[in-house]
Formats: sequence, C-alpha cells, structure tokens
Amino acid sequence: MGMPKRCSWTEGSDALMLAYHDEEWGVQSRDDRHLFEMLVLEGAQAGLSWQTILRKREGYRRAFAEFDPGKVARFDARKVERLLADPGIVRNRAKVQSAVANAKATLRVQRELGSLAEYLWSFVGGRPIVHRCRTLSEIPTETAESRAMSASLKARGFRFVGPTVCYAFMQAVGMVNDHVVSCFRHAELA
Repeated sequence: MGMPKRCSWTEGSDALMLAYHDEEWGVQSRDDRHLFEMLVLEGAQAGLSWQTILRKREGYRRAFAEFDPGKVARFDARKVERLLADPGIVRNRAKVQSAVANAKATLRVQRELGSLAEYLWSFVGGRPIVHRCRTLSEIPTETAESRAMSASLKARGFRFVGPTVCYAFMQAVGMVNDHVVSCFRHAELA
C-alpha cells in the first residue's frame, strides 16, 4: 500500500504537520478548554504560517496554563511582560493581550450560556458543515457562518477573531469538514 492521499496543503510537511492533519484537523471538538486553545492559537497564527504555531504549541500550553481560561483571565501586566520575553510563543503584545481578553470573554460566555462549545457550535446549527471540495482552491477563506461568529465574538469582547480566523478555527475544530474529497480523512469525518 502506498501513502494515503491527503489534502495538498500537507505536501512537503514535516511529521508534526502530517500528524495534525491526520489526527486533529477537522475532528469535532466540544471541549471548552480545547476550543479556547484553538481560538488563541488561530488568532496567534494571523499573518504567520500554521506550521510556526504548531511548532510553538507546547510553548503556548506551558505559557498559558494549559489553556485554562480561569487562570489566563487572571494574567496581569507583569505576566504579559514575562510572556513577551518567552521564545516559546509568538511575542506579539497585541496577540498576548488578546489571549487574556479572550479568556475573560470565555468565562463570561460560560457564565451566561453554560458553555463555550454550545455558543460556538450554534453558528453551524450544532452540526458540522461538510463540503465536497475537490481542490484547495475551492475551499473558502470565510463564510456567512464565520462572519456571523466573528461579529458575535467581537461584540462579546474577543479579539483576533476576524472572519478568516474564525473560519480557520471552524475547520480546525470540526465545525466544517474541508478535507478535499480525495483525502482519506474526508470520508472518515463526514
């Protein structure tokens, strides 16, 4: 048997990226902590490659208290300054501050609506959208759902959550199945 057919964006990728594609990208997540993690990471990725963020993921987990929103929400200015010196993460002040703001907003959503997962999944009616794209060029960078999610998140105080970031987030956490139809993962996740 040859190598399994994958989405073309994995071509030339290292083992970390292949494992992410094969085991995580597009898998449904309804875990609040994981969803918070992916919101922070997708926001941190803005303007950078996902591979850069994936390589720093363990550094992010260490720096951001394993993405416990209750702990991250308590990060003060001194902690932010320490994080800006941490080579294990993207040292961008606005992105680090957005993680703290997003933790606080996550806690508000949880108090108001019960869970971050229920709120976020409401933008796709609680069920994943399954696209049947044949090529990478057919996959959108944003949709009506990601624009609605972005507007709502921003209104609730979240940052680095534009429509494109929200769409990448939706793909990552399985709200959208954007594996191309020839990829072995498309059918597995459909």
